[in-house]
Formats: sequence, C-alpha cells, structure tokens
Amino acid sequence: MAGLFYAWSFSVTTGLSKLSDTNYIEAFQSLNKSILNPAFALVFWGSILSLILTTILHFLEPSSGIFWYLLIATLVYLIGSIAITFAGNIPLNNSLENFNLKSSTLEEIKLKRTAFEVPWNKLHLIRTLSSSISFIILIIACNKFHLN
Repeated sequence: MAGLFYAWSFSVTTGLSKLSDTNYIEAFQSLNKSILNPAFALVFWGSILSLILTTILHFLEPSSGIFWYLLIATLVYLIGSIAITFAGNIPLNNSLENFNLKSSTLEEIKLKRTAFEVPWNKLHLIRTLSSSISFIILIIACNKFHLN
C-alpha cells in the first residue's frame, strides 16, 4: 500500500491537478470506480490481515523480540492509513461520486473540486507517510528477526 499511495501521490494527483475543474471531477470519479477491484481489495485487506496476524503470532511467541516493532508498524498503519481512509478519504470519495456534473454550474463544480481536492490530498499525504513509516518499521523488524 505504501507503494500504491506513493505512486498515486506523484503521478495520479499530479496529473489530475493540471485538469480543468470539470475534467478533474470526471476523472476522479472514474478513478474511484476503477480502483475498487479484486486486485486492489486483495492488497488493501491482505495488508491489514497480514499485519494483525503477524503481530498476534509474535505476541504469542515473544522470544524473538520483534513483537514491539510489529505492534508499532501495525498501529501506525491502521491509524495513519486505514482509519484515515475510512474516516476521511472514503467519505470524500462518496461525496464526489454523488456529485452530478451534468446538472451543476461551473461555479458549483469549482467549489466542489476545492472542497474535495484540498482535504483529500492532505489526508492522502498522511496515508502515504504512515504506510511508508510502517513499511520501514517492518523492514527493521525483518532485519532484527534475521539477525536473531
């Protein structure tokens, strides 16, 4: 997910930012629909499940000493990435999905874009940083495990 969020930040949002207000909303509505697919679901839910299960397994087997790294990585990811997604990005996506471009004026479209783009990008930055930090902590945990 860190890779997906990073790539999205430096390619998709950068490209979208150059579009007109109408094209921006139309493109983002399309992207929101297309990302909801089995491949994305596997990575999204799989990362949550694997982090939680791995953390639980190391709690039950604390002799390796990596439990705390895994717990911190899991909490950073669940709070900074998943909670932000569900509390912030998804409601914004749903709001944009329900916005009718065809019946809106150019001023309404401009207002909608601003009300969506600015908070969505801020929340996405938090997700990107959190998932990246979590990934780095997991690398450290793997290194500790390898050395044990």
